[in-house]
Amino acid sequence: MSVVVFGSLNLDLVAQTPRLPVVGETVLGSHFLTASGGKGANQAVAAARLGASTAMVGCVGNDRFGEQLLAGLRESGVETQGVRVDENTHSGVAVVSVDQQGENTIVIVPGANGQVGEVDIEQLKVLLPDATTLLLQLEIPLPAVEAAARVARDAGVTVVLDPAPVPEDFPEDLYSLVDILTPNEIEASQLLGVPVHDRETALAAASAFRRRGAKTAVVTLGARGLAYATATESAFVPAFAVEAIDTTAAGDAFNGALAAALDRGLPWTDALRWGAAAGALSTTQAGAQPSLLDLETLEEALAAKPVSS
Repeated sequence: MSVVVFGSLNLDLVAQTPRLPVVGETVLGSHFLTASGGKGANQAVAAARLGASTAMVGCVGNDRFGEQLLAGLRESGVETQGVRVDENTHSGVAVVSVDQQGENTIVIVPGANGQVGEVDIEQLKVLLPDATTLLLQLEIPLPAVEAAARVARDAGVTVVLDPAPVPEDFPEDLYSLVDILTPNEIEASQLLGVPVHDRETALAAASAFRRRGAKTAVVTLGARGLAYATATESAFVPAFAVEAIDTTAAGDAFNGALAAALDRGLPWTDALRWGAAAGALSTTQAGAQPSLLDLETLEEALAAKPVSS
């Protein structure tokens, strides 16, 4: 498998509402849907739909949600032999509220995701010899993420870390294990302890992450674009303009597309364009995995509306 994803699988319970409630308030919703999600599974589906040979390593419960999550991965072409079924807990669940502007709040109940550990690292080791890229996120225990990054580094596999959700104590040693770090502006602000909200602060944040040890850092600003810093350059990439209705899986679409593009051997700037377009276009549909693009749709969109300068 060219792209391996080590991470979470959740069933998303999504409520659409005119606006997000404040503390103590009840708001009447307009629509409800269930969809396969979890940052790990979303990134696996995103990469697979864009043509990358992709495998998932993680854990689900022995329940109908787990069956649904595995079926969704397989339907998208993701190899699931590395997904373990834990008999002693439920599958992960995410409760999502989405307003009319496409903004969201998310509550995650980890379930089986919290049981990812050494046995899953051993499964990952089996897949790494055939991998080019490992995608990581932080919806599973941090020690497992660190261990996965170490074994991938030792195997010569590119490590991409989406540092979400940001933990209270982010391990500083993890930065040096990461080839590409991909926080959004909120995550960058939390990790660095300074506001990140525009082109200048995003560029500064990307450079700051490199000083902490990440080889390359990409800071995404949603509809305002993204900033990156590598060993040789730093630059800003404008957003792919769309009318968003649900931003739930935008970051996962970006990461999956970036990995798929790099796996194809595309130049760095083209891979970023893939990521920017895939992330933006995913916001035009509701739900996490239902919003992720196939290769034909992405290529048509890039040809019809290149990322503006």
